[in-house]
Amino acid sequence: MQKLIAFNHVSLDGYFVDANNSMMWAKDNTDDPEWDAFMAENAKGDATLVFGRVTYQMMASYWPTRMAAQQAPIVAGRMNKLAKVVFSRTLDKASWDNTTLMKGELVAEVRKLKQKPGEGLAILGSGSIVSQLAESRLIDEFQVVVNPVVLGKGRTLFEGVKDQLKLKLMKTKTFGNGKVYLDYAPAWSQA
Repeated sequence: MQKLIAFNHVSLDGYFVDANNSMMWAKDNTDDPEWDAFMAENAKGDATLVFGRVTYQMMASYWPTRMAAQQAPIVAGRMNKLAKVVFSRTLDKASWDNTTLMKGELVAEVRKLKQKPGEGLAILGSGSIVSQLAESRLIDEFQVVVNPVVLGKGRTLFEGVKDQLKLKLMKTKTFGNGKVYLDYAPAWSQA
């Protein structure tokens, strides 16, 4: 069974997106060679990327561009090469290279994806996908980067989750730019 990892940024006050539904604040304070190396290393995996429509469209508008290739060549190369799945009821097509559009029921389709052979699945962004799959106990690892910014308003990563999710801290790393990486395993994946 493939492992499903969720990798996301949050603000110090716990928001995943700001009041304008933007995640651009997570790009601030990134002038840190250790952080850049961490992100490049993190991009080396061969997991299939899993997105909701909003995050997919944001990523697809940036990573295939010349600007992305100049600003983050290693990450851009990997993002464009990796297999991608986007869950959407409203998209008619997904034109970013190596993308499959899925219109079926999220939880059932992710269960099927996890059963297929592969190098794993990774959700980047896509807060509504994270909250639905967390509530269904399908995420095997939560990787969260706490950013040194207070947004005041926004939406939490786990908005809509009704039941308490118990997590165990597996790893931490602090960076000079003020970002803190936290790696959690959910109780259901440790049973």
